[in-house]
Amino acid sequence: MKALVYTGTQAMAFREEPTPVAAPGESLINIEASGICGSDMHAWHGHDARRVPPMILGHELAGVVEGGEQHGQRVAINPLITCGLCRDCRAGLPNLCAKRDLLGLGRAGGYAQVISAPNANLFAIPESLSSIHASLMEPTAVSLHAIHLAEKVLSRPISECRTLVIGGGAIGALAALILQHKGARQISIAETSQLRRSSLASMCNANVYDPLASQPANSPVVTGGFELVIDAVGSGATRRAASDLARTGGVISHIGLQDNEPGLDTRRLTLQEITFIGNYTYNMSDLQAALDMLAEGALGDLGWVETRPLSEGANAFNDIHNSQTAAPKIVLLP
Repeated sequence: MKALVYTGTQAMAFREEPTPVAAPGESLINIEASGICGSDMHAWHGHDARRVPPMILGHELAGVVEGGEQHGQRVAINPLITCGLCRDCRAGLPNLCAKRDLLGLGRAGGYAQVISAPNANLFAIPESLSSIHASLMEPTAVSLHAIHLAEKVLSRPISECRTLVIGGGAIGALAALILQHKGARQISIAETSQLRRSSLASMCNANVYDPLASQPANSPVVTGGFELVIDAVGSGATRRAASDLARTGGVISHIGLQDNEPGLDTRRLTLQEITFIGNYTYNMSDLQAALDMLAEGALGDLGWVETRPLSEGANAFNDIHNSQTAAPKIVLLP
């Protein structure tokens, strides 16, 4: 089969790779769409010791089952693989499993024509949803999970909250769309890329701004802070901004994993009773809810998703790196 292989820091090769063989309890899936995630970019930059080249990355996946009882079924794939037996798995928290693995992390991912995945991880795609948009199930579930955890501790409903999303990539963009769907009182998005800011402004009803530029005196960024801040970047700088911009009694929901540099103001969090939540991936309910939202059109027409052939994947990684694309999400098509 053909696959896009991560071969070293900022290096990809489109080449022949052995076609996988399905293990017991797994199926082969002919991949139709595979999204580029920020964590894939992190690996490509050489910043993720868990992803060791040469490796096939990619975990935002949709395709068609080949063989077995589900032959011909279009499916979106949950890439999170867990033991299913530990205390956390049995409590419905597989994302906290100590033995967790991920397609495109510890085993071959979906930047390929074919992948093998556990049958229990396959979600049937509704007829109304394209495979391209179904591949957004995974990142949508990440954003939905982060917002769901925040909702548990917010003092007031989302509909009454001023909200800030830091980072306008796919996770941030999807978070903003989910907040809009939930009726958030006010949504702001901080994004440094001019191209991406233009795209975000057309996607949702939000105040999209450049956090590196000075803000007008009447900007919501200046006039009082936010009940909910979602950090979809996860750097020292964005944690510092989140600490500054969360209002008294507010919530910071931290998704991004860009670096582990200092920046979080724990003194302010303590004195102002600001809740900080770290959140990782999702559970099965998040994935199903995400797929339902996409199929029902709750997040809009998703016209902002850009597609490219898998054979041109290396160029896509370079364009994202160089901020030469306005799209918050690029999906590769084998």
